[in-house]
Parts: sequence; C-alpha cells; structure tokens
Amino acid sequence: MGVDRPRLRRAGAVITSLCAIATTIATGPAHAVGPGGPCALPRSEAHHSEGLDTWNPAFPRPVGRLDAVMVFLSFPDSRPYVTPERLAADHFPGTSRFFERASYGQFSLRVHPLKKWIRMPRPSVDYRIQRDWDGDLRSAYLKDAIAAADGEVDFSRYGLVYLVADPDAPGVDSDATKVVNLDQPIHVDNTDLRRVVTVFEHHPPDRNVLAHETGHALDLPDLYHRPEDGKGDWDTHVGDWDLMGSQFGLASDPFGWHKWKLGWLTTRQVDCVLGRGSTLHTLQPVEAPMVPGTDPRARLVVVRTGLNSAIVVEARGASGNDASTCTEGVLVYRVRSDVPSGSGPIQVLDGHPGRQACWGESVNPQLADAPLGVGETLAAEHADGVEVSVRARTAGGAWTVRVRRE
Repeated sequence: MGVDRPRLRRAGAVITSLCAIATTIATGPAHAVGPGGPCALPRSEAHHSEGLDTWNPAFPRPVGRLDAVMVFLSFPDSRPYVTPERLAADHFPGTSRFFERASYGQFSLRVHPLKKWIRMPRPSVDYRIQRDWDGDLRSAYLKDAIAAADGEVDFSRYGLVYLVADPDAPGVDSDATKVVNLDQPIHVDNTDLRRVVTVFEHHPPDRNVLAHETGHALDLPDLYHRPEDGKGDWDTHVGDWDLMGSQFGLASDPFGWHKWKLGWLTTRQVDCVLGRGSTLHTLQPVEAPMVPGTDPRARLVVVRTGLNSAIVVEARGASGNDASTCTEGVLVYRVRSDVPSGSGPIQVLDGHPGRQACWGESVNPQLADAPLGVGETLAAEHADGVEVSVRARTAGGAWTVRVRRE
C-alpha cells in the first residue's frame, strides 16, 4: 500500500504546533492568540464551552441592551388564579437588577411582559410537561405557544422570549423550567427563534431561577453535578459560588471567569500567569462596583495549565449579589473549556478540606468555606501544581495574593 506523504507532513505539522503551544504554556512568555490574550482558553465543541477566545455568535452577547418579551400561557383545563402582572413581578425587576450588578452596569435586560393571558389550544395535561421532556411534545408546546401569541407579539422586536405557563394548571411541572435550544428554529414575524425560556415555576418562584435560565440563554453552562439516578448531592462542583451552580446559593454572583467570557471584564482586569516561579497580585473582589473603561485593577488571576485548562484565583466579598455569603476571601477554582455543561467545567478547590460552614443555609457546607483567608495557602498538589497564598487584605477591601507555579 502506498503512503500518503502529504498527509504525513500535515500530521507532523499539527504535532509540532501542539508541542509548541504546550511548551509556550509551560514556560512563557506567549503571544496572544486573540483579543483575550494567551490565558483565554479556546472555545471547544462542548455544549456551553467555557472557552472565551471567541464568542459563539449563536447567542446574544450581553453588552448593552437586550429586549425580552414575557408571554403568559393559560390552558383550557385550568383557570388562572394569579394575574400576569404578579407573575411578571416574581421575576422582574429582580432579574434585571441581578445582571446590572453582575455586569458593572454594562448589560441592561429590559423585559416587556404582556398584560393578558394567551390561551393555549390544548389542555396542559396533553403536553406531559416534565424535566426530561419528550422532544416531540416539547416541540408541539413551543409551536402552539408561539402561534397562539403571534397575534399579540411582534417577535422580531425581541432578542429573548420567556414563555410563562399558568403555575396552577394541573399539567405544569415546576421542575421543567429550562432554556430550549432549537435545532430547527421557529420562523415567525420574519425572524428565527433559536432559543426560548420555558417557565413552569410555582408562585412565588424559586430564588434566582430566571437569572439562572437567562444565563443559559447567554451561553453559560450548568455547573451543578447531576447524579445519574437523580438522587444525591447536586452541588459538589461549585457549591454556593455562581448561580449557574445553584440558584439557591449564598454567593450567586457569576464567577469572574464568566464575567470575562460575557465581556464584562477585559484583559485589563485579568492577570495572566504563564511561566514558572512566584508572582504577586492585588485583587479587587469580583462583585465590587467598577466604572468600566476606567478601572484597570485586577479582578482575576489566571494560570494557564494546559491547552484547555486553567487555575483561576479571585476574591469574593459580602456585597452586591454576594451579600448573603457567609464567608469572604480568595476563591480558587479549575476551569476546563473542553468539558460540557453539567459535567463539571468548573470545580471549586476547597481551601479548608475537612471543614464545613453555614449549616442550614449553604447548599454545600463543605465548599461554603472554600475561600482562603489572610495567612492561608492552597497547596500546589491540590491545584494542578499552582500554589496560592493570601498575604494581606487592604483597608479598601483588596486582597494581596502570591501565586507560585512549580
């Protein structure tokens, strides 16, 4: 059999390139591959990849104003007990304020709720709504809802659609709230709807539920661990940190990595570490207010550890979206851009293994006290060869951190 020499040459070139990239990551310095710089992990084919070297154009980028419509759906087998106005108030302006704080004022989510019920053509029980929904029934529900609302809504005016079902209808399952990404978009009003947030919440709803689902609509992944049998602990990956892990978490502000991914932080606020040795950093808490474009103070330290992996260091304090947190300090976590949503793309590293905190409040007491305090160190053996030590905390609330790479 003949040998395809051009193919061998191409394979050799690929191997050489990968080796060069790996060497650069290990030793530095490195040249930025894009506007995110050398510590911006590459976006992969993984669902809701944590890569941020490029933006996925299938999702609206949350910088500036995003208009959303909220449609309220009733069914022939139930008479609504709650008004659309009260259901809208369950979620807004709270959800908009969450994103305004998280984005340092750079993202404005404007909701436009209908003030009437839209009648669905079939009883609620016919759709058999549930968490793991039959695809055909879910598609039928979406098509019926959009068709029923089309006479009242010009969908071309909105970048996001919330479909809110009557919470008292007998066939509505509150565990089924989710974002539906459509392989085949629904074409309506000369526009293609590619994703819809389907809301099946009780009244009043779960805390931060719509902020969590809106995060998916902005390409953020689920950070919780879903047990195979549906039972057991769901919060082992990140605990209370970031509402994409748990909407009930005490520290619901997005990770600094997510703020970077969404465009709310820039490379000016990210200290990128590539080489070996020790570096000293001063970190402002990620939830602290900032004037975009004028504040170069660091919010993140990112240590690139591989082609698709990094160790990230950030400070968390009890303010803003984190006002309910029971611990403050320097949080360390691992990011993988090749791990899909729901499989642990981010894992918080526990700064106090064997200890717990906030029983009765935290979704995971083992990780509630994960942040390091002054004088404490996370050993390199627990953080992929990266040692993190907290040296001091300034009167203004910033944290001085030493990062040492073996």
